[in-house]
Amino acid sequence: MEVSLEVVNVPFAIALLAWIIIDILKRRGHENDSNNDDDVKGKIRGYLRVFNVVTVVFSIIIFVLNLGFGFYTYWNYGIVPTKSVCLAITWFVASLVLIYWMNRGFSELKPRPPLVLILWWVFSFGLVSFSVLVYVVRLLGFRELPYRLPEPDIVDVVSLPLLVLFCCRCCCRPLSHGELERPLLLRKENDDDSSFNNASLWSQLTFQWLNPLFEKGRIEKLELHHIPSVPESETADNASLLLEESIRKQKTKSTSLPKAITGTVWKSLAINAVFAGLNTIASYIGPFLISNFVNFLTQKDDSSSYHYGLVLAFIFFFSKTVESLTQRLWYFGAHRIGIRVRAALTVLIYKKSLSTKFVGPSNGKVINLINVDAERIGDFCWYIHGVWLLPIQVFLALVILYWNLGAAPSVAAVFATILVMVSNTPLANRQERLHSKIMEAKDSRIKVTSETLKSMRVLKLHSWEPTFLNKLLQLRETERNWLKKYLYTCSAVAFLFWASPTLVSVITFGVCILLETPLTSGTVLSALATFRILQEPIYNLPELISMIAQTKVSFDRIQEFLGEEDQRKFITSSGPKESGVAVEIKAGEYAWDSSSQSLKNPTIKITEKMKIMKGYKIAICGSVGSGKSSLLCSILGEIPRISGAVIKVYGKKAYVPQRPWVQTGTIRENILFGKDMDDAFYERVLEACALNQDIEMWDNKDMSVVGERGMNLSGGQKQRIQLARAVYSDSDIYILDDPFSAVDAHTGTHLFKKCLKGLLSEKTVIYATHQLEFLDAADLVLVMKDGLVVQSGKYEELIADSDGELVRQMNAHRKSLDQMNPPQDNDSLIAKPCQISQIEVIEEKYGDPICFGKLFERSQEEETETGRVKWSVYSTFVTAAYKGALVPVVLLCQVLFQGLQIGSNYWIAWATEENHKVSREQLIGTFVMLSGGSSIFILGRAVLLATIAIETAQRLFLGMITSVFRAPISFFDSTPSSRILNRSSTDQSTLDTDIPYRLAGLAFALIQLFSIIILMSHVAWQIFLLFIAILGISFWYQTYYITTARELARMVGSRKAPILHHFSESITGAGTIRCFNQEDRFIEKNLSLIDDYSRVAFHNSGTMEWLCVRINFLFNFVFFLVLIILVSLPRSTIDPSLAGLAATYGLNLNVLQAWVIWNLCNVENKMISVERVLQFTNIASEAPLVIEDRRPKPEWPTEGTIELENLQVQYKPTLPVVLKGITCTFPGEMKIGVVGRTGSGKSTLIQALFRVVEPSGGRIIIDGVDISTIGLQDLRSRLGIIPQDPTLFQGTIRTNLDPLQQHTDQEIWEVLDKCRLADIVRQDQRLLDAPVAEDGENWSVGQRQLVCLARVLLKKRRILVLDEATASIDTATDNVIQETIREETSKCTVITVAHRIPTVIDNDLVLVLDKGKIVEYDKPGNLLEDSCSSFSKLVAEFLRSSPKSNNNNNVHHR
Repeated sequence: MEVSLEVVNVPFAIALLAWIIIDILKRRGHENDSNNDDDVKGKIRGYLRVFNVVTVVFSIIIFVLNLGFGFYTYWNYGIVPTKSVCLAITWFVASLVLIYWMNRGFSELKPRPPLVLILWWVFSFGLVSFSVLVYVVRLLGFRELPYRLPEPDIVDVVSLPLLVLFCCRCCCRPLSHGELERPLLLRKENDDDSSFNNASLWSQLTFQWLNPLFEKGRIEKLELHHIPSVPESETADNASLLLEESIRKQKTKSTSLPKAITGTVWKSLAINAVFAGLNTIASYIGPFLISNFVNFLTQKDDSSSYHYGLVLAFIFFFSKTVESLTQRLWYFGAHRIGIRVRAALTVLIYKKSLSTKFVGPSNGKVINLINVDAERIGDFCWYIHGVWLLPIQVFLALVILYWNLGAAPSVAAVFATILVMVSNTPLANRQERLHSKIMEAKDSRIKVTSETLKSMRVLKLHSWEPTFLNKLLQLRETERNWLKKYLYTCSAVAFLFWASPTLVSVITFGVCILLETPLTSGTVLSALATFRILQEPIYNLPELISMIAQTKVSFDRIQEFLGEEDQRKFITSSGPKESGVAVEIKAGEYAWDSSSQSLKNPTIKITEKMKIMKGYKIAICGSVGSGKSSLLCSILGEIPRISGAVIKVYGKKAYVPQRPWVQTGTIRENILFGKDMDDAFYERVLEACALNQDIEMWDNKDMSVVGERGMNLSGGQKQRIQLARAVYSDSDIYILDDPFSAVDAHTGTHLFKKCLKGLLSEKTVIYATHQLEFLDAADLVLVMKDGLVVQSGKYEELIADSDGELVRQMNAHRKSLDQMNPPQDNDSLIAKPCQISQIEVIEEKYGDPICFGKLFERSQEEETETGRVKWSVYSTFVTAAYKGALVPVVLLCQVLFQGLQIGSNYWIAWATEENHKVSREQLIGTFVMLSGGSSIFILGRAVLLATIAIETAQRLFLGMITSVFRAPISFFDSTPSSRILNRSSTDQSTLDTDIPYRLAGLAFALIQLFSIIILMSHVAWQIFLLFIAILGISFWYQTYYITTARELARMVGSRKAPILHHFSESITGAGTIRCFNQEDRFIEKNLSLIDDYSRVAFHNSGTMEWLCVRINFLFNFVFFLVLIILVSLPRSTIDPSLAGLAATYGLNLNVLQAWVIWNLCNVENKMISVERVLQFTNIASEAPLVIEDRRPKPEWPTEGTIELENLQVQYKPTLPVVLKGITCTFPGEMKIGVVGRTGSGKSTLIQALFRVVEPSGGRIIIDGVDISTIGLQDLRSRLGIIPQDPTLFQGTIRTNLDPLQQHTDQEIWEVLDKCRLADIVRQDQRLLDAPVAEDGENWSVGQRQLVCLARVLLKKRRILVLDEATASIDTATDNVIQETIREETSKCTVITVAHRIPTVIDNDLVLVLDKGKIVEYDKPGNLLEDSCSSFSKLVAEFLRSSPKSNNNNNVHHR
């Protein structure tokens, strides 16, 4: 039987040779056939070549092994082995066929090898498998076989894994003709659908579907478009729909989010559970068989036991391979579920944020919900199987211990295990509590960071950034204190983890010695291997409890957020519609803070019913804080209704908020806002909204990119863009909140005529305004005071009521116009020969108006580093804490721990065999001493590591945040705040709790790996050579992998920022988005951004598993070869206890090696967070805050005289000069008005004064001091400014008025009285401690400007700058404010930049700028006398824009 099986190979050799000869003859007739598909072949050939080369190499290896074994047998025994010779010949011919087929047959793109070769492979695999199986059956004594079957030799056992690969190679599918014909481009698109979906089972098992991505990553830098999309099940749309469906199915009143998520992913979880279970069972086979292996090494003598050793080696190899594969599939499956859950939750949070009315969620909170909570729930999918695996792992360990040691010691081991677990539980609870505290502290810090970044311009102008930085650092200090407690608790947990096998083994062996249980080195080593495996669940239990607790906190936070009342009491239209009615307003009360009892009155009270007919123009006027915006919000349904009936709106709405909201994107995208392009109508809208000239000036016209929050546009441009958005929407009802405040008089008139009375003449328009000149064109005027509509009717009727609120406001308006006293009659002024030319309507803005398109296009895409993370990043990180002094100490602790642990294990294995030489007391005493020593070093290591982690994170945080706060304004203009926030939240969290442990984990794992290699090489030196080869291959794999993985990890970081940016943008403009019914489009955009992130995360986790599968196999194969070497070596040359110890540690080899590689790659991926933080540590800084030897006198400036000498300013060396050699003097204690048109440089002049931009030439001298020679804080803190954009901070009224806490309450009340704010503040019982919401949302824009005025008056500065300071204030209040400013600043130099001519008409001097040069500089009276002067023209324009109101006023006055 054996001979016939041995020579059955010969027919295969003949058949293979025959195939080559026949194929050569067949081909002679087809030499000249041409082929047109070279490109396609080349591409497919590229994918298959690697696999084929590997197949040829393995075939030659089997040939060499058979030939070598034949020579070995002949050399030792003088016999020519028939089997080896026949096999060597056949494998040689098979290798020839394979090489020939690759060079000839493969050119025809037939990936499947010839049939005869496939048959040979299958036959060989069947024969070898059968012989190994039969041998195992006989060896284990299950059954005596009737006759002798062929026995496997060492070559059979070694070649079995390679034969498995050959069989898989047979499964390659040949390409159909259709696939060859398909064009390359089409092919690429289909590949992009999802390479994972199209992968075969083998490809999914070994992660081969990622090979094309690795090829691409090796050739060029990976971009997003190179990465295939995620499978359908992982898309955000699919995942969120399933989750919403699952939530709907829950019948109970209170929805359970965990239950809903489980409902959507239970199938994937079940498949994952199968892999997890198989992995656990496979991992316990090694410890179970290790005693058999050690006993075999101790007792081996004859050749039969040699075969037994080989079989044991093969079972070890097989179980390790199953363990590795199932672990990879389990982890990847968990990642996939995590991606799905994360995407679904992010979509739900976004939808909720978009639909939450009234007080929307704060940006900081939502950023943390996505960045931290959704992320953690996604990560929990890794841990979820630990819950049911834990008891199984403990049970299997108990079985092995019972098998080896008996009942009493195994029970003692279980009790010791439970003891460790129980002692871990309070620590885990403490961990969870501290983690919640860290999250709360982080929430507060991110919230303040977010608000500070938004207001950075204001902080710098007021020189408040050091105060706000300190506030932020205090919050970080609180967070750091919690972090410190948390990390030291983690140290205790880590100590328990590493000390637990020691403790359990001491107790177990102690019981064995007490009960005199017989111990052998085999049973001892098996027990030690079991304890080491038991270490995992012991450690995982507290981590699992902590993870469950953290995830529960995250679930609660998200559920609370999703469950918050929508408060959608407002119904857009209901009931039978009356013909011709557009809006039906009914009596009711509305209040922003409906829950608070401290407010005495509702914000708005509507006492009578009103019907607004279609096509009507409704004007709403009233003083600051009278409730105009709130009334508009009640019509939109954006303010809570306390009582009364619903306001009904019939038709589509469009809304222009008072505070402009523009999106990051092009001007055109902002105007179209989701609608299709209609060129003719679009042009008309641009013309009506006075945007034509602006667009002409920009390089990319209307395709120019708007920066974050429109920061590269002026206030007027933002206002007109959002007005154009509303007009283009072609709605039925237009709600405009103060649309003319941010534009100059001429532009306002243009907008009113062309927009309201032109394009919108047929539409219903409800507009709030302070410009009383726009009231007479309205069909109905509503006059508001203290939240009530005090007058309503036609303009003519209301103006006739001499005691009415409107007349009071009109008188104030007339008073401001009378101040101008034009020298001649209006008509004659206009009739003069120097008539006003067509006025260009473009406001000055921060930055050069011409080039901003180019500037901001660059800033939108985040800069990422390329290539490997530089060594300087590692060295900076390692030496950040205590200059790296503690690092060698930590490494020494690890080396000593490892040495002592191996020593203690070897001692007990050796001493049990030598029990006649060693007493029981000596045995256990020495073991306890060595084990205890190793535990002490572990404790030292854990505590020192926590200390390093805390200090490093703090140092890097301080470096980044200080650098950001010292950055110039241009940095904030070009860097979206989401980028800084991302580094401040996600990256900082990674620095706080992750990277130090990853880096240390890598170092510890390497020390462990090298100690095992040294131990194994000590047993047999040949093993060392094996390891060198395997480490070389592993290193090659790792370098091949890292080029792609590194870019994927970077992309994971950078693809997160757009999601956060879109979130914060959508929350800010939620009211506008809802009004235009654009929720679906924004949700669509959000889905697309989440999918971009998911596909990067999906492939990022896949690449990690790709590497682990390959390196796991290599190390399992080495372990297999090590066992074969141990089996083959003679008994006399090895110490069985040491060999057994080496085998025991070898069981952990694949886990350890995977841990090393995983950490190696993960460290580099995680170090990208350090790299990103360091990027912001090296930002170019502004000038110093204080220059000690150049500090001005404390009382400076005393006069307030400002001299400009040949002042030249350009924003960048590459951009044109904005101010072109301005020379003039602003005398002390004078009022100077600065006016000008198109890009004249008004704001640039102010920025130069505050050194927001540094002059490129010339200088500014204040009271004899050149301002460029002193520190910025000394300069800015001595000047006062009310910026264009009124900014309030979250906090109280007191902290907003006096952030530096330098003034008494009495002083604060005095300025509140002067600014007409005292009555408003007294309405709240909390007075100065009344809360101010984020961005001051609970105050009207006008009131915010008054607060900013009060802030400046409180500071009592010699030089005061008003930049459009009263743009959102009604004329009456404006007059009062101007009077207050005149009184309060009588001894100050006041520079006013204004659109409203009355604001500057009574100034001492007027400076007229044009194109960066001085056109006129004189007293206003002198300039008005010359009717051809630029200033006269501006005054004439203003008067022309309101002739009717002027005449009416005069009539009424008479």
